[in-house]
Amino acid sequence: MSSINKVVLAYSGGLDTSVIVRWLQDTYGCEVVTFTADIGQGEEVEPAREKARALGVKEIYIDDLREEFVRDYVYPMFRANTVYEGEYLLGTSIARPLIARRLIEIANETGADAISHGATGKGNDQVRFELGAYALKPGVQVIAPWREWDLTSRESLMAYCETHSIPVDFSSAKKKSPYSMDANLLHISYEGGILEDPWAEAEEDMWRWSVSPEAAPDQAEEITLTYVNGDITAINGEPMTPAQVLERLNSLGGAHGIGRADLVENRYVGMKSRGCYETPGGTIMLKAHRAIESLTLDREAAHMKDELMPRYANLIYNGYWWSPERKMLQAAIDDTQTYVNGEVRIKLYKGNVIVAGRRSEDSLFDESVATFEDDAGAYDQKDAEGFIKLNALRLRIAAGKGRDNR
Repeated sequence: MSSINKVVLAYSGGLDTSVIVRWLQDTYGCEVVTFTADIGQGEEVEPAREKARALGVKEIYIDDLREEFVRDYVYPMFRANTVYEGEYLLGTSIARPLIARRLIEIANETGADAISHGATGKGNDQVRFELGAYALKPGVQVIAPWREWDLTSRESLMAYCETHSIPVDFSSAKKKSPYSMDANLLHISYEGGILEDPWAEAEEDMWRWSVSPEAAPDQAEEITLTYVNGDITAINGEPMTPAQVLERLNSLGGAHGIGRADLVENRYVGMKSRGCYETPGGTIMLKAHRAIESLTLDREAAHMKDELMPRYANLIYNGYWWSPERKMLQAAIDDTQTYVNGEVRIKLYKGNVIVAGRRSEDSLFDESVATFEDDAGAYDQKDAEGFIKLNALRLRIAAGKGRDNR
């Protein structure tokens, strides 16, 4: 332990990571550098600076990473229409590689020997942080207090604070939400509390970003999204940065009850976990992106993307963002987006995202071929006969041999 002189800690300023600062100082006798990332969690991050100073921290990093988060992580993921196990839009998962990368950069800048995080030994985040860290700096040491110390509850953490004179607002700590929550520009997640019973319905006052579909406006709202190379660049004709796009879509979607999910997922460490998620902007992005791709992507390219997507989703969920296979898939996915340009018109109504129209100068939709009216010879319907017979050849041969095709 004495070989650790300096540690960079992913620091939120909350109870857990405040305890970790002092625990690292006392257990390892080391200097602690704190890093707080603003990725759109909706809470002030500056108070973390004063909390860190009160704990004797001299090197404090607070970075606004909102634009980078959406531009370099969220947008590339949505080009693949990524969904884990059919429902989860990976809001927590996609934030971890960015935080891991910045932890390593700060470790290099400050000459730190190790990094540290507050993820528990039961969850996925420990895997995501550490796989990212090892991929970016193979020799880095990682300290995961939840796998080392004997503090196992909120009460024990607060008792540690009292014993070690750690400044904490005990009244607010005791009133804290019963849920474990994680938020960024893409989503907010809820775990724990009554959610540990998969049969129990989530309480309405748990949700923070969206109204219930029942309470949403009775009038639909229509918006138009502009796409360039698979990414949204404007809403209703107004150019926006990636972070601005997601902020606006979160607001619009939340007001119409869009983006709530309640699911039981399979964690990488082996257990099943029940969680609830609010991803209003991401839900809109997924539906609209598939709509513009339906117009602009070649059939086989689109189908192959759909086949690759579950593998790509697993890589992100399990923490392999920095792996060669994820980079390889990303290159293939990005190549398909060259002609994913145009506009999608959608309606937001009581929890639903409804595609009302799509158009593109790069559209592969040929009305002269697709029409049910006179196509002026653009498509010879007689050609279909040979096409069908050739595709049925193996079925006809097997049936002719007396094989049961049923």
